[in-house]
Amino acid sequence: MSTKYKFTDKRANYFITGTVVGWTDVFTRNIYKNILVDSIKYCQTNQGLQVYAWVIMTNHFHMIASCSGDNDIAMVIKNSKSFTTLKIIDAILTNNIENRREWLIPIFE
Repeated sequence: MSTKYKFTDKRANYFITGTVVGWTDVFTRNIYKNILVDSIKYCQTNQGLQVYAWVIMTNHFHMIASCSGDNDIAMVIKNSKSFTTLKIIDAILTNNIENRREWLIPIFE
C-alpha cells in the first residue's frame, strides 16, 4: 500500500486539498461556502483541528492543518468531508434559488 497522500504522523502539519466530484463549481454560491466554513469551524472547536492557512476555490479547497492531542487528522478530515457533502447536497435539493439542481444532483450520485 502506498504512503503517498496518507497521514503518517499525527503531530505533523499537512497540506490538504479537497475537491468537488467532477471539479464541479459548487463554491460559487455563498450558501455552500458557508457550509464548508462551518464544518471547518466545528472541527476546530470540537475535534482539535488546527488550521494555519486555507483558501476556498470554486471547485476545491486547500488548507494547511494539523490536529492537537490524540485526535486523528485523517478521521477528522474524512468525517468533515462526508458531513459537508451531505449538507451541501441537502442545500442543493432544498434551496429554491438553485437553478443548477437538475445537473448538479446527477453528478453527485
